[in-house]
Amino acid sequence: MPERTAPTTASASDGAPSGSASWTMSNMLRMVHTADVVGALERAGLEVRADAGTRSMYASDASLYRIPPLAVVRPRHVDEVAAALAVSRETGVPVTSRGAGTSVAGNAVGRGVVLDFSRHLNRVLSVDPETRTAVVEPGTVHAVLQRAAAPHGIRFGPDPSTHPRCTIGGMIGNNACGSRSLAYGRTSDNVAGLDLLTAAGQTLTTGYDEGGAPFARGAGDVVSGVRAVMSRHLGTVRTEFDRFGRQVSGYAAHHLLPERFDLTQALVGSEGTLGVITRATVKLVVDASVRVVVVLGFPDIVAAGQAAPAVVAHGPTSCEGLDSRLIDVLRARRGPDAIPPLPRGRAWLFVEFAGEELDEVASRALGLAGAGIADDAVVVEDPVVQARLWRIREDGAGLAGRAPSGKPAWPGWEDAAVPPARLGEYLAAFDELVGSYGMTSAPFGHFGDGCMHVRLDLPLDRPDGTRILREFLTESARLVGGFGGSLSGEHGDGRARSELLPHMYSADAIALFGGIKHVFDPRNLLNPGVLVDPDPVDADVRPAGHFPVRRLAMAYPHDDGDIAQAVHRCTGVGKCRADNSAAGGVMCPSYLATREEKDSTRGRARVLQDVVRGELPWSHPSVHESLDLCLSCKGCASDCPTGIDMATYKSEVLHQTYRRRLRPRSHYSLGRLPMWARLAGRVPGVANRALTLPVVGPVALWLAGVDRRRSIPAFPDRPFRRTFAPRRSDLRPVVLFADSFSDSFSPEVAEATVRVLRDAGYEPHLPSGSVCCGLTWITTGQLDSAKAILRRTVSALAPDARAGLPIVGIEPSCTAVLRSDVRELLPGDEDAAVVSSRVRTLSELLAETPGWEAPDLGGTQVVAQPHCHHHAVLGWKADADLLAATGASVTTLAGCCGLAGNFGVETGHYEVSLAVADQNLLPAVDAAPDAVVLADGFSCRTQVADLRDRRAVHLAQLLDGARRRGDA
Repeated sequence: MPERTAPTTASASDGAPSGSASWTMSNMLRMVHTADVVGALERAGLEVRADAGTRSMYASDASLYRIPPLAVVRPRHVDEVAAALAVSRETGVPVTSRGAGTSVAGNAVGRGVVLDFSRHLNRVLSVDPETRTAVVEPGTVHAVLQRAAAPHGIRFGPDPSTHPRCTIGGMIGNNACGSRSLAYGRTSDNVAGLDLLTAAGQTLTTGYDEGGAPFARGAGDVVSGVRAVMSRHLGTVRTEFDRFGRQVSGYAAHHLLPERFDLTQALVGSEGTLGVITRATVKLVVDASVRVVVVLGFPDIVAAGQAAPAVVAHGPTSCEGLDSRLIDVLRARRGPDAIPPLPRGRAWLFVEFAGEELDEVASRALGLAGAGIADDAVVVEDPVVQARLWRIREDGAGLAGRAPSGKPAWPGWEDAAVPPARLGEYLAAFDELVGSYGMTSAPFGHFGDGCMHVRLDLPLDRPDGTRILREFLTESARLVGGFGGSLSGEHGDGRARSELLPHMYSADAIALFGGIKHVFDPRNLLNPGVLVDPDPVDADVRPAGHFPVRRLAMAYPHDDGDIAQAVHRCTGVGKCRADNSAAGGVMCPSYLATREEKDSTRGRARVLQDVVRGELPWSHPSVHESLDLCLSCKGCASDCPTGIDMATYKSEVLHQTYRRRLRPRSHYSLGRLPMWARLAGRVPGVANRALTLPVVGPVALWLAGVDRRRSIPAFPDRPFRRTFAPRRSDLRPVVLFADSFSDSFSPEVAEATVRVLRDAGYEPHLPSGSVCCGLTWITTGQLDSAKAILRRTVSALAPDARAGLPIVGIEPSCTAVLRSDVRELLPGDEDAAVVSSRVRTLSELLAETPGWEAPDLGGTQVVAQPHCHHHAVLGWKADADLLAATGASVTTLAGCCGLAGNFGVETGHYEVSLAVADQNLLPAVDAAPDAVVLADGFSCRTQVADLRDRRAVHLAQLLDGARRRGDA
């Protein structure tokens, strides 16, 4: 390795003095009027967004950094990319390419124009199984390419943890690798050709001829210029580059040596600083038909790192490390059942073997398990359990968003790599460094390649937080440089590490980077501030500082009562942009319906981050536009690996915006529905007739803010509470929480629940007086009223709860309020805590009942739609276990039904509500015309009735009906 000298910064000209790209660009853009730039882009016929909300959403990626762009352009074809670059040259405004925005080093944010390729340029253009190649547009999502290739038995080899949403263009930009790089290598090993535009607007095409020799066509002056720059640095390139597989930092100059001069591979990993990719030809590999996973247990993460080279000698496709500190976070978040059985230890290696014959693959796996490398081992052949293990690893970056200390944890030094033989000692030294700063971490990563990922509880809320960030990153860079490692192992250097490259490379190598950049982009228009003329690592740090927001309505107990900390939980990993239904998830139904960033959990969180920063007021139109299509499904509360709870944040925004002000019509009607239902229940015949009159009905719907295409459920002749009477005193007492929906709209469900409870040996009784959970007030942000309602309800339930009686809910959303929301709305209330602890779903209570046996439903086909709040807050495992015990054939749906309480009923939401239902619910219902549709949620049953004129039943009705048939 070269002797280390004082850090210097490469400028965009070989040998020219260094400068501050951040200062220069910021001052230049002060002289540029946003309106002029937006006008030029619009005159070019481009799809442009420059509103405050869009600028907030695109100001961050998955990194620490926040740099609002002037505008966002979503090109629809290559000509529009060229047009955007022409405007860049005309105005001097820089361009940053962006895929899914999952870059963790600040690679996908910029001060000028952001080109979002994920919206339109996202197609797989062709798949050729004979040559095992595919041609894709840069915004193509990795998982979409895999689905296109799968019917041919082939796949794209690299598979980063963000594969359900990351784009191929982004992977090329960062030279992503993923968990199976031991078998498939880096992205650079899997690209067969690139089409790109230079900053000057020239087209450059790279690839390989029939003999495998690399070629480059077009932009001849660029090619000759790069050769000239390389001729001055050959010795440096031959000694400092390509030392081990995960040396990804800087430009891949070793591919530009005269004896190989391969521009295709050299451009991979250049982070959008040399050209804008418009098309890529990628190599595909045969997908193994058999996979077996071995989990190895070790006493600590250092021992796991030390063992990794011996594991790799057994020839696995993957060798991934996880620390117990990460597993502990997951257990705390999702309960002990979230983790499949692991071998004993405090750190683990997940090792995968693949092949075509099970016996051969299993033999190799057993050989490793019995090799004595680890303290304990478990061999996993079941694909379902394997998927659960890999899901833990894939969610690692998000789960690590809370440090072992419980504080927020941030990226910045999440991607270092060292030669694999030195990983164990590097991990030990890194742990010591972290501890010396009083911080904690939970390492994980691609240990077979020597690459470690981590999030750190950097004290960014302190006044000196950014100074500590700079000091720590500098020490970390020196540490990894001393191990002969790379600052980045697959994520790129971005804004997090580019300034630190002199701790890894000599001054001559840094000058080489500047020379290459100057040839491709002499005006520094492409992603400035990255790699060459880098921005300072402590500039534009998004979560730095303290953002006090006073007089909050919710308690935010998991975030020290701080909504700023709560919304900054979003690290930007973008899981909300993926279809999570394959894993049984719900998040994020509105994004899947619209594919708009503003409708993703991440997009909303970014806007709210600007609210707590003071950049946007609560009432700003962009804030409400971003939240308008949030269904308050709470799917993110469980499915987002960082624990974002957008439903709660939306309630807070509505509360802050409309407190003591005139509200939307639907807040007075749907938001206070239980109150109106109780009034209508006194004269149900009159109410039902009024809603069916030709004039009165439509006018009433309009006044209520209800879409005219929606039907209004009829009020029963007598609400449930009026007909219920306790019967038997010899049975165990239980409290039945008859919510407003079950009481006023579905008394038959409450009656079935009573029969099931009595059959199980319980005598239900109702709380004294009328009780309500306040759900509709909560979802419409009427939180002062919701608190008052909940206090009355808690007071009514507390005596029975303190006596140890279970409180059984009927409607999942209302039950979830008593289980969870009550603690956030009534913090410190001891009665509320006791009530919350005694709340049970029907299935949970039956599972706790000795001797209770599920009825026989053998031969019955069931399509089950779990309510979103049931999935996210209560957990559906007890229901799944109960249904399995009945012997029924059950298809359990993921995703939201689309009605989601008042959301799908409100004017302006019908189309999205229908689109959400079309994702999972309606196709499943249509595919099983003779099945029983099971839906505990009143909204879910209403959606099925509205859109398919089909009856859905509650679990209590299913069990009650089975018992009745059995008795008959």
